[in-house]
Amino acid sequence: MSVTRVIVDGAGGRMGRMIVAGVSRRENMEVVGAVDATGSPVLGQDAGSLAGIGEIGVPVVDSLEKVIAQGDVVIEFTLPEATLTNLRTVVRHGKRMVIATTGFDENQLKELDALTAQIPSVMAPNYSVGLNALLKAVSIVAETLGDDYDIEIVEAHHNQKVDAPSGTAVRIAEVAAAGVNRNLNEVAVYGREGIVGKRTQKEIGIHAVRGGDIVGDHTIYFVGAGERVELTHRAQSRETFANGAIRAAAWVMTAPKGRHTIEDVLFG
Repeated sequence: MSVTRVIVDGAGGRMGRMIVAGVSRRENMEVVGAVDATGSPVLGQDAGSLAGIGEIGVPVVDSLEKVIAQGDVVIEFTLPEATLTNLRTVVRHGKRMVIATTGFDENQLKELDALTAQIPSVMAPNYSVGLNALLKAVSIVAETLGDDYDIEIVEAHHNQKVDAPSGTAVRIAEVAAAGVNRNLNEVAVYGREGIVGKRTQKEIGIHAVRGGDIVGDHTIYFVGAGERVELTHRAQSRETFANGAIRAAAWVMTAPKGRHTIEDVLFG
């Protein structure tokens, strides 16, 4: 059985360390490279030691370019600018990539589209298997209830998260909007303040909470006359995201060129 050689970008972060540990536990995968930002205090340290699993002989370096030739697939949990820089490197070397970064602006997304079309890649705002099962439920409920129910989404994350709303909340909103035949760009309302007037029938509200060490909570409300339906997913550990990303890294090894979704990985 061939071994998939994985490079972890963002190896010094909480998610990166979990991915290093998770990959190292798999018989058919190994960590061959670990990258973190220039100036990071973890540079030079062994990625396995950082992950709490003991030395694996892979020091953390400050550039993907230094290790890209050694790997088959890069798992990326960083920031938009760094992700695009690394994606250019991956495309140039003809490798594969699993992207879990969120918070891209419109121009960055255009470049992302062009680059991910050139290699086998997976991109998702959330790699949790449970969350992606929830998305299927959201689609069914939205289509069933239709325009008679107001749709609101509330997400909560830790106080170190830099983007809002979460990419997952936006994805939930996209799925709900599609279920009721709406264009999210036309109906999304991001938080409310002041005298905003009555809620319109077709708007979809998206709200962000930040505090403490919340891993990630997402609730979508379908509120009608006399009843409401609530669908909630709560991540209790970041390990669920790491496991999903590792699963995607294994899957993308036999995928065709282009940007695939976690739904492709989980449900075919």
